[in-house]
This record gives sequence, structure tokens and C-alpha cells, in this order.
Amino acid sequence: MTEFSFDLLSTDGQARRGEITTPRGKIQTPAFMPVGTAGTVKAMQTRDVKSTGAEIILGNTYHLMLRPTAERVAKFGGLHRFMQWDGPILTDSGGFQVMSLAKLRKLTDEGVSFQSHIDGSRHMLTPERSIEIQCLLGSDIQMQLDECPPYPITQEASLTSLELSVRWAKRSKLAFERLSEPGQALFGIVQGSVFEDQRKRSAEALQEIGFPGYSIGGLAVGEGQEQMFRVLDFTTPFLPTDKPRYLMGVGKPLDLVGAVERGVDMFDCVMPTRSGRHGQAFTWDGAINIKNATFVDDESPLDAGSDCPASRDYSKAYLNHLFRAGEYLAATLLSWHNLAFYQELMARMRTAIAEGRFETFAAEFRARYQG
Repeated sequence: MTEFSFDLLSTDGQARRGEITTPRGKIQTPAFMPVGTAGTVKAMQTRDVKSTGAEIILGNTYHLMLRPTAERVAKFGGLHRFMQWDGPILTDSGGFQVMSLAKLRKLTDEGVSFQSHIDGSRHMLTPERSIEIQCLLGSDIQMQLDECPPYPITQEASLTSLELSVRWAKRSKLAFERLSEPGQALFGIVQGSVFEDQRKRSAEALQEIGFPGYSIGGLAVGEGQEQMFRVLDFTTPFLPTDKPRYLMGVGKPLDLVGAVERGVDMFDCVMPTRSGRHGQAFTWDGAINIKNATFVDDESPLDAGSDCPASRDYSKAYLNHLFRAGEYLAATLLSWHNLAFYQELMARMRTAIAEGRFETFAAEFRARYQG
């Protein structure tokens, strides 16, 4: 059985080019993971997600535990078989969604009890239950249960939350050691909001427990890009260089470039597909709203040089028409294009790091994208 591992292949400043090995395949980093919340990357077939260059996708513990249930997914052979994706899958712990979506939640040291946002049914999510669900789903990379604190937050409240997440990290690891299959990996999640001493404390406590990868949580929750980059500037140096670093829930193209610049290896975000469903397309010259009247007679495609059919083969006028006509294909084509754009952006960053020209690439990308 292939073991989980990470090889750091090259660096350029703080930017890192690496390779993650899992039993279901290798992942080139920096990597962007499309979000398959409920067992699907919305509006997309898995074969088309794979065609964009995506090597790993994300599944959501909270949504899948409620519907169709992790036990049912396991009965059908696990999430890979259930959704027809044969590459690696990362699952989150469910904690963030409990805090943001569930009704009448109550947090204790044991875990968090909550009512489903779907039907009001009551559930209890503990570190042990979160790991059990992720193992039933069969994900290759799993997350410890943590509490994602809101922003803004006081230092005292953030510290209390951090210490709870560390206790949950220990319990998550014990459950993982008991329930996981060979080759699966569990990541710890660094918390501490915007406070440098707390991020250091969290990172050190998690490394003492020991994980094969480390996630950076509690960002992209309203603090803004400047504050997020400031936190990354002092957080990534606290993390080991020989383990992958995963920034959860980020982000827009400029966020990705700035975070790679600060030493982050892995990302996930609903942005490409959610924006696509609402008519926003990401291009090398910035984001556009394809529903705008300016595109009604525009014969040019979104990206004539792309390998993605959605980017290359359809005119902006046609895409504009699909949205105006309320056609389902509109969401599919723009989601497909955006996912391809994100994967191409990651590929170009990997090449730039390997060739020692990342600073130049980042400056040129920003100038064109914002221009």
C-alpha cells in the first residue's frame, strides 16, 4: 500500500513546488481542490472536472452526514465509487458548516450538538464522530474537528477556542488511528484568529501531537485580504517545511497568488463554481459578468488559447444568451471554464516556482488581472 507523503521539489522565495503522494494518485502543489460539497462539484460531471487538470477534490462531512448519510455512502462503496471519482478526495471535518449553517447549536468540550438546516433533526458532532464519518466516506485526506472562530473576536475568546481545537485535535488523532485505513492521512488545523502569539501556540501544539499535514483555518471569514496576508506572513514560518500546508476556504485568483507567495501549498473554495452559476467568469484580464449587455454581440470566446472546450469553443454572446434564457447549460459552461482557469493558474505558478521566476510571474499576473 502506498503511504501518504509529501516531497518539496523546489522553492522560490517562500513559494513552494511540491508533490503529495496518496494511494489514489499524486497531487502536484500548489494545488487547488474543486469543492464537491454533497458528492458533486455543482453542475459538473466528474470526467469534466478531471479534464481541467484537477487531481483532488473536496467533500463535505456536514452535508454528507445529513444527506444521504455517511453510512449510506459506505454501503455503496465509499464516496469515490458513489460519485465516480477515482482520484484523491479530501474531506473537511464538518465543524465550519455546523457553526455557519446549523440551527440551535450548542458547543461543549464533548462536541457540538445541532439541528439540521435541512429538516431540523438533532445531531451530535464530536471529534470521534467526525473521524468516523470521514472514514465511512473513505476520504484520503481528513481534517480534525475544530472550532472555527468568528471574526472579529477578542483575544480571550480566540484563545479559549484555540485550546478547545487542540483538545479536539488529540481526540481526532486517537480516533483516526483506530478507524482509518492504511494510506489515509489526518491534518491538524492551526487556529488563533489574527493573533501571532496564538497562531504560534496552535502550530506548536499541533506539531507536538504530530500530523502529516497542517491546515490554516479561521481565515477568509471576513477579515479582508490584507489582514489574511498579514496572518499568513507570520503563520507559515511556524509550520514544518517538510509537510503540506493547506489554507482552507480560499479563494479568489489574487488570494491564491498571494498565499502561494507566502508558502501555502493547497487550497479549496466554492468560488469558481458558485461564481460560474451566477454569471461571473474569471479571465487573465480579470473577472467579467457574462450577463452584461456588452457581451450580447461578442463573438470571442472566454479564452481562445485554453484546452477547455467551455473556455475555447463558445462565444461570449452564446454564454450571455444562455444566462438570459435561463438555460441550465449556462451554469455548467461557466463553472467548467472557471475550474479550468483556476487549474491553469496553479499550473503556471508551479512552473514559475520551478523555474525561479515566481516573483516576476506574480507581478505580471497582478498587473494584467487588475488592469
